[in-house]
Amino acid sequence: RFYPEKTAKRRAKHLNVHQAGKSDCGVKSNIKSIPGVMTIRGCAYAGSKGVVWGPIKDMVHISHGPVGCGQYSWGSRRNYYVGTTGIDSFVTLQFTSDFQEKDIVFGGDKKLVKILDEIQELFPLNNGVTIQSECPIGLIGDDIEAVSRAKSKEYGGKTIVPVRCEGFRGVSQSLGHHIANDAVRDWIFGHLEDDAKPKFEPTPYDVAIIGDYNIGGDAWSSRILLEEMGLRVIAQWSGDGSLAELEATPKAKLNILHCYRSMNYISRHMEEKFG
Repeated sequence: RFYPEKTAKRRAKHLNVHQAGKSDCGVKSNIKSIPGVMTIRGCAYAGSKGVVWGPIKDMVHISHGPVGCGQYSWGSRRNYYVGTTGIDSFVTLQFTSDFQEKDIVFGGDKKLVKILDEIQELFPLNNGVTIQSECPIGLIGDDIEAVSRAKSKEYGGKTIVPVRCEGFRGVSQSLGHHIANDAVRDWIFGHLEDDAKPKFEPTPYDVAIIGDYNIGGDAWSSRILLEEMGLRVIAQWSGDGSLAELEATPKAKLNILHCYRSMNYISRHMEEKFG
């Protein structure tokens, strides 16, 4: 009764009194988010760029599409990392292809080539690039895979990962996690045999911390405890993580999974393929 009439009508669907013996109170919840509308639920892009890929510090993550999604996701998660921003770490920087109307009409592949060249020139110490697709990329059918392969070859085999995480593919972050995991499988693990990475001596006590995003330094705390137990942490995903750690992870004897919802897919894959 304290709401204005229009607001009260809308809110009535979401407020109710729970009655004893009933399984629920009949409220409308868990509603699909709408692409292009700011929402607390996020989308597939948010799950990939904001959660899984974004905290990997030594790679540049491009929000490929209009500026809004990148701006909205920029700096909203405090993924702590050790490194020098702009030199060997890029987590807190925003990279966007800043789509305009003409890019929607004529395609954004040329713009993507240009931004990759600019990143290569301005940040030569980055160890790789991911292309985080926003909604228009899938709608207009841009071939980001072809661009990634061509530029990777041009840059001497640099890791460039196209991620098909357009927001409309999933109406919460969850499918974005899955898509990001599959991109790691196909574009990181899928190329390991090509050049015999990684180059380090494994031990029987190698473990990886999976699904910890170091939001406030929590992955560091877990790492200290595990190392005091006598284990060797060879990778943490993806908070304060690096491309080299991603590549090393299949050599681990055990994956210790923190956030099951976001990283169970790649953990299952490693269990099946690498034991």
